[in-house]
Amino acid sequence: MSEQQFNTIEEYIADLRTKIAVNPQCANHHYNLGVAYLSKRMWQEAEQCFREAVDNSPRMADAYVQLGGICLQRGDIDGCISNNRMAKNSRPQFAVPFANLGFCYMQKGEVDKALAMLKKAMNRDPEYVQAMATLGSAHLMDGNPEESVKWCRKALDLAPTFGPAWNNLALAHMEMGDFAQAVECVDKAQEYGFEVAEPVLKELEAYR
Repeated sequence: MSEQQFNTIEEYIADLRTKIAVNPQCANHHYNLGVAYLSKRMWQEAEQCFREAVDNSPRMADAYVQLGGICLQRGDIDGCISNNRMAKNSRPQFAVPFANLGFCYMQKGEVDKALAMLKKAMNRDPEYVQAMATLGSAHLMDGNPEESVKWCRKALDLAPTFGPAWNNLALAHMEMGDFAQAVECVDKAQEYGFEVAEPVLKELEAYR
């Protein structure tokens, strides 16, 4: 939404709907309207807009990514995977769907597939902080805490306030038996707004 043109999100939505009425085949208008609805947590309306976008522009990777996010929001992991596959096939050098697929495969416990997708994301965008942190988590799931530490540290070098990376780093240090470091990392994760799991906090109490 352009703050120079519109005072409220409702004005922006009304403007887009007017433009769509004039040009109903404009995929960009449908996409932008979907994003506006997402900002209001109007999931069904957003989903319809993104579907209209891909109907009019079948290779609009961003719209497939957004549809995947809506699927994930309602717990449909397979739907998220399906839409992100469409996104990566539509734009093979777009890192985001690969990272999203990696996350989804982790949720399904398919760590080998997760690692493969996350590495592809990193090949496409070597500074993709969220993918780095997720890759760290995948390596931890794969029983390789040292590699997890490496990727979490890479993420934090680029984004020192990224709470999920601090949390993953804490878990890796716990796995390695370095509880003093884990305490420091957990404190950083909380400082930067990440909600650390209660069992982790309880386990680390003895090392404070």
